[in-house]
Amino acid sequence: MNQPIAPAPVPNRFAALLARAGLDWFLLALFGVVALAYFLPDLGSKASPVPWKLITTVGVALVFFFYGLKLSLEKLRAGMRNWKLHLLVQATTFVLFPLLALLVRPFFGPEKGELLWQSIFFLCALPSTVSTSVVMVSIARGNMPAAIFNASISSLLGIVLTPLLASLFLHLSADSSQLWGLAVQLLWQVVLPVGAGVLLNSRFNAFAERHKSKLRTFDQVTILLIVFTAFCESFAEGIFSSYRPADVFKLGAGMVGLYIIIVALIWALSRVLNFPRADKIVAVFCGSKKSLVHGSVMASLLFPASAATGLILLPLMLYHALQIVLASSMAQWLGRQPEAQVAAA
Repeated sequence: MNQPIAPAPVPNRFAALLARAGLDWFLLALFGVVALAYFLPDLGSKASPVPWKLITTVGVALVFFFYGLKLSLEKLRAGMRNWKLHLLVQATTFVLFPLLALLVRPFFGPEKGELLWQSIFFLCALPSTVSTSVVMVSIARGNMPAAIFNASISSLLGIVLTPLLASLFLHLSADSSQLWGLAVQLLWQVVLPVGAGVLLNSRFNAFAERHKSKLRTFDQVTILLIVFTAFCESFAEGIFSSYRPADVFKLGAGMVGLYIIIVALIWALSRVLNFPRADKIVAVFCGSKKSLVHGSVMASLLFPASAATGLILLPLMLYHALQIVLASSMAQWLGRQPEAQVAAA
């Protein structure tokens, strides 16, 4: 006798629905740890007996070591020749974004608005993502070697340019000892792990490829821990008490506007430069992203007042969530379009 066919499990249906909407477990977990920090702020604050600082510090160093371990020099060389595309992507990331932030500076007040504007400028000074940018370019059928090159170079440039931009426009250069300490921390926590990973790439790249999904999960868990502890400190110190839900909603709407403006400008410049379809896609997806990995690390280093770190990360978290949803939808749409139609747009 034939057994009845069991219906599909609800979790699979839910996961499929999330995938179609451009969401994944990490995005939900991101908001989950913020909610947990809101209800249990002492769990991740300085009052906690758990050595969160040590855990997150080691985790960050490993994140960048694994990033260097996965850095394929051969693929990067293949994408190095298209200098116009590279210049557009990096100029968008480190010049156009900060310029837009400077243009809106007069609209922010002197007290509460100052810290909010600093958090927006910090977002605009960050490098692009690596994995997300490359995945979106792949879905949209773009130039993969150029995407890998630009996303990787952006992350490496961000180690230097993000602190530099912050010191120039956020008045961090007044304390030279603080900047020296920042440089030392960046050296051993970011630069040296990346360099060690690159040097070991030829020997352990196959290992990194076999376990790339596990390494990606490790990256995401490390980010979640950083975000959790940052928001625990912020909630424990009452840093958000003066911000209403309407303020957060307005900030989210502003992040949507920022993303749309950047994408429109990049697409227009790509047409002026007469880029082929595949390069337009690289410019859009690599130039419009901002890295939550770098942002989470840099925030704790550039803003030593840990109670404000959660607020500093708030625009970045909103932008990160929105860029995943909007970019995923756009990448899937571009991937379904005929090449001639996209090239003519």
